[in-house]
Amino acid sequence: MKTVSENACFGGTQGVYSHTSVTCGCEMTFGLFLPEEARDGPVPVLWYLSGLTCTHENAMTKSGAQVWAAEHGIALVFPDTSPRGEDVADDEAYDLGKGAGFYLNATQDPWKPHFNMWDYIATELPALIGENFSVDMTRQGITGHSMGGHGALTLAMNLPEQYRSVSAFAPITNPSASDWGRKQLTAYLGADETTWQRHDATVMMAEKGFDGPVLIDQGTGDQFLDLLKPEALAAAIATRRQPATFRMQPGYDHSYFFVATFMEDHVAFHADALYAL
Repeated sequence: MKTVSENACFGGTQGVYSHTSVTCGCEMTFGLFLPEEARDGPVPVLWYLSGLTCTHENAMTKSGAQVWAAEHGIALVFPDTSPRGEDVADDEAYDLGKGAGFYLNATQDPWKPHFNMWDYIATELPALIGENFSVDMTRQGITGHSMGGHGALTLAMNLPEQYRSVSAFAPITNPSASDWGRKQLTAYLGADETTWQRHDATVMMAEKGFDGPVLIDQGTGDQFLDLLKPEALAAAIATRRQPATFRMQPGYDHSYFFVATFMEDHVAFHADALYAL
């Protein structure tokens, strides 16, 4: 693991690190904020998964999450959204290939050699961070925006023993029924739609739900509402009678201005779960 940069930040440290990923078969970069409390012992961890076209850097510099993580004594992990490198497959479209990993393990060529973001987020990167930094991997929460909200919800519902809490900002909620999903799921996983189900938050909510606190914020002015399909997930939550908070925020769009506005709420929400006895 290489240190790319480390900066003092709200009493703690905002670092950027790179490493050779066995899972993705390439060099990967991630951001990690450690609050001041990490100097005295392991702190809980909140994962932030970013959306289409993003890298580790977008939320790290735009979300304002560090000030609230410092207040609550929580580490923040900002992974990349896909594998990178000259030999990594890509597509001309912004919503497939680099920057669009969709947090799954690809089974189809040319994607399967590198696009294993599910295993990277769920297994490889937590192990690396746990071995090298003062964090408590028994206390993890997960959040994300757009494609990252999709990843946060599906990872949490498939791996409930790993995450104590889950939240999302404007998540892609029903990709198997959306143009932001069917294209990518077909490309990465093939035409057998039964393999898509564990990567669809609406399907997983109907089948499994989540045994922990759930918070979702969606802007009513979001220009991608028809692709995100928040009504599908809301209906699944209601049908399952899943304890959850689902908020439609008047006038907010899909931008990081929306994410930054409600970031304080989300970090506090996870802090309550991560510090609960």
